[in-house]
Amino acid sequence: MGNSIEVGQVLEGKVTGIQPYGAFVALNEEIQGLVHISEVTHGYVKDINEHLNVGDEVKVKVLQIDEAKNKYSLSIRATEEAPKQATRKPQQSAKQTYQQADQEQGFNTLKDKLSDWIKQSEERESTFKK
Repeated sequence: MGNSIEVGQVLEGKVTGIQPYGAFVALNEEIQGLVHISEVTHGYVKDINEHLNVGDEVKVKVLQIDEAKNKYSLSIRATEEAPKQATRKPQQSAKQTYQQADQEQGFNTLKDKLSDWIKQSEERESTFKK
C-alpha cells in the first residue's frame, strides 16, 4: 500500500465506532485504526463511553502498523502529558517514633518511663477514637 502514515506520527482522526475494548478512529477516507481502551487516557478506564463518543475529533499517535492485515494501533494517551504524581512524605513507623522519643528524653529507669508510656498510650488511644 502506498500510504503516507508512519509509526510515531501524530494525526487528527474521527471516532467512527466504540466497543467495550476500544474505539475505532478514521485517519482518512481509506484508513481506520483502533485505540485500545488502555490507550484512551492516563489512568484506569472502566467505561470507554465516559471518555469518547462517535463523531469526536481526536488527536492520536500511531503505535504500530500491520500492513499485511491493514491494522493500525493508535493511542490518544500518548498525545497527552502524563499527570504529575503527588510526592508523598514517607510515613514514619511507630518504632521510629519511639526511638526518637527515647533519644530526646535520654536514659531513664523503667519506673521513670512507666508514667510516660501510660500517657503516650492514652494519647494514642484518644487520637484513634476521634
